[in-house]
Amino acid sequence: MSMRHHVAFAALLCLAVAPPLSAQTPPPPTSDSSRPFEITDNSFLVEEAFNQERGIVQNIATWTRGDDGAWAASFTQEWPAPGMAHQLSYTVAFAGLEGHRGFGDVLVNYRYQLLQEQGGRPAISPRLSMILPTGREKDGLGAGTVGLQVNGPISKQFGDVYLHGNAGWTWLPGVERVTHVAGSAIWRVTPMFNLMLEAFSALDRSTTVAPGFRRGWNVGARQVVVGAAVPLTRAGGTTTAALLTYFSYELPFTGL
Repeated sequence: MSMRHHVAFAALLCLAVAPPLSAQTPPPPTSDSSRPFEITDNSFLVEEAFNQERGIVQNIATWTRGDDGAWAASFTQEWPAPGMAHQLSYTVAFAGLEGHRGFGDVLVNYRYQLLQEQGGRPAISPRLSMILPTGREKDGLGAGTVGLQVNGPISKQFGDVYLHGNAGWTWLPGVERVTHVAGSAIWRVTPMFNLMLEAFSALDRSTTVAPGFRRGWNVGARQVVVGAAVPLTRAGGTTTAALLTYFSYELPFTGL
């Protein structure tokens, strides 16, 4: 894979594992600014440390287009297994790079809710993912090998601001091993509208900073969240811009 394809593939992995919203039942608020966020776990580049609750399934679609016309999309579905402590999910990726279009590599994810946020304690939810080589390597759509990804998200609310941090690595045997870190700040402007500033870095390879927003609606027991961001990526001495769009639909299910 060329360096450009490496950067595109790493960015696709980053976008593909952007996690979903969890419908947690908040405790009674003690003040307006200290009440739990109405929208959580709907970040784009930075993973938030919240699993799905029992009986709730999340569907997430993202689409990103670069200023060179290349694009990447993903679909993620997350399930409690069977409650909030354990979560299983999968991500299917698609991309169009330099005239080639097709499926990217598939991620199968497991996430453990190590700590739930409480008082001064943050939420922590480490994730382990297997990367399956379903994308065509010769076209730059996949790595051509089974890989692993580990990430350790941590999240803490401070009034109307949520801070999130990530640290982990992606290992593609015979291809590369990349250490990545990320962080974000999310400001609750209104209960269902947030402004976001996210940053993601594949160390010694690329750094992306993305200002954006998200807007949600509650419809009965369901929640819809849409959002957009402008990721600015610095790699190989060049800065590129892209447009990212996000759609999330969370709904209850029965059977578990």
